[in-house]
Amino acid sequence: MRHEIKILPFALACALFATPALAQQATSHADHAAHARHAATAAEAPAQRWSTDAPLRAGMREIRAATAQLAQRRAGHLEAGQGTAAAARIDVAIRNMIANCKLDPQADAALHGLLAKFMAGADAARSGRFSPADLNSMQQALARYPELFDDPGWKGR
Repeated sequence: MRHEIKILPFALACALFATPALAQQATSHADHAAHARHAATAAEAPAQRWSTDAPLRAGMREIRAATAQLAQRRAGHLEAGQGTAAAARIDVAIRNMIANCKLDPQADAALHGLLAKFMAGADAARSGRFSPADLNSMQQALARYPELFDDPGWKGR
């Protein structure tokens, strides 16, 4: 029994990092956990909304488009593969924002609270278990974005 316990972590590590794709997925899940921790610290709307930069604005627009695609999928208007494609769009947008956004720590924490909801929705869509609750959570995060961030081009505020 003791021998099996030592082998299990090694086997899991080998399985996770056997290919670059699996390594990327492991990193994605680690990022998801970090964003979930930040979600708990997201502040109420600031007295003055935080400024945005080009990577944040572009990423949020891509996430909004992908969320609209998931809403169409949920309504039965798109094929299953399109839900997976929307999840991939969200993943790419989040990776780009994480790599390129330059925000102050409080704004970053608030953004991570939003991103955690999009990551959870993308994970659900990818696994085939995307529900109305997932869509609602993502739409609420999209509605929260202009309350927290000053994005002059964001329509619907």
